[in-house]
Amino acid sequence: MSLSDAIEKLGRAIFELPFHSAKIAEEAPELAEIRLAVADAVKAASHRSGSIRVFPFDVIRVGLRGIPREQSPALESGVLADFLAGDLRKTLARSNIRFSPALQVTVVTTSDLPMPGEQWLTVETQKTPAEPESARPHRSARLIVVEGVANASELELSRSRVNIGRTVNVYRSSGPSRRNDLAFVEDNEINRTVSREHAHISLDKPSGEHRIFNDRWYQTSASCELWILREGLSRPVHRGGHGFLLEPGDEIHIGRAVLRFEAT
Repeated sequence: MSLSDAIEKLGRAIFELPFHSAKIAEEAPELAEIRLAVADAVKAASHRSGSIRVFPFDVIRVGLRGIPREQSPALESGVLADFLAGDLRKTLARSNIRFSPALQVTVVTTSDLPMPGEQWLTVETQKTPAEPESARPHRSARLIVVEGVANASELELSRSRVNIGRTVNVYRSSGPSRRNDLAFVEDNEINRTVSREHAHISLDKPSGEHRIFNDRWYQTSASCELWILREGLSRPVHRGGHGFLLEPGDEIHIGRAVLRFEAT
């Protein structure tokens, strides 16, 4: 099977997952090379500490080259990353290798074709930097609507996930997709720049961290439509990865709508 055929089949398998399903069939042949590469990289990065083996990293970054732009959203949606992370945890447990409970996998794609001598598939292991000792969890956090008209002018961020988008309920041809907690439902010039499934903010309750993730389907980096304005500088938030760690006072620009993140 050619690379393009394999990627198309993998992307189609993810796109066609039924609603509320986050599973990929383990026997899918197009996953074999990715799963093997991830397992090999993790074993190579493991070491022995006394009588036990340890994998000291908590992030595995899978890079895929030569991916058609129309296939990138499916591969970076999180479904493939979650499947690989679950598969890897089982592999490490069976091999009696100790690993971080925060272990996660990210998938990043590019349409650039591999050059001679380059692989279409790369796997990197990384360790999340330790937080400064001065950092402390946020006791409470909220979003304040600055530009645009939403279904609430303020929203407490006390749940593990808060969705942001154009409408309250989002439907696809297969059925309901998600419900937005903060929805820019009024029909006006600013609100029309907000996508139906634009972003979400996750709360890690043990650390108190809030991260924002880009949920939009887009094909070029110039159209991410999600930026953080901090200390006078704008920082784009693209799909995939670990999201963007929010700090008190951040301005969140969702299209032309603006939110302010406040935390104490």
